[in-house]
Amino acid sequence: MTEEQMKCLYCGNKQLLDELMIKIADLDVSTLYLFREQSHPGRCVVAYKEHVNEQFDIPEEEFVRFMADVRRTAIAIKKAFSPAKVNWGAYSDTLRHAHWHIVPKYEGEFEWGGVFAMNPKQTYLTDEQYAEYIEKIRQNL
Repeated sequence: MTEEQMKCLYCGNKQLLDELMIKIADLDVSTLYLFREQSHPGRCVVAYKEHVNEQFDIPEEEFVRFMADVRRTAIAIKKAFSPAKVNWGAYSDTLRHAHWHIVPKYEGEFEWGGVFAMNPKQTYLTDEQYAEYIEKIRQNL
């Protein structure tokens, strides 16, 4: 593993990953995580399984499969949580690993009508609530 991969949240920094997210499932070419901070109920991250900095560096056939994983996740979130809108965000200046944030938005609630904060550190759940969210998502994948 390279030094960059050792520092990568998804490849080598398991302690930080576990602080920020809970693994839900392995998908076709990615891993699905529940974001621990739940200001947007159901917020997830879909991370490509291989360490790739830019989305366009993923081979085309794999990228189509990766986007199918992202789409599958967004559909599951819509079914499980019934948000007014599901935002997809691929922001990554400092974390050099291809991933998508899947953020359900609820009209009239936190950050409606604006860009979601990466980690607002406002809403955390109990272990039982996390388990309930994860089960709802798994049932809809």
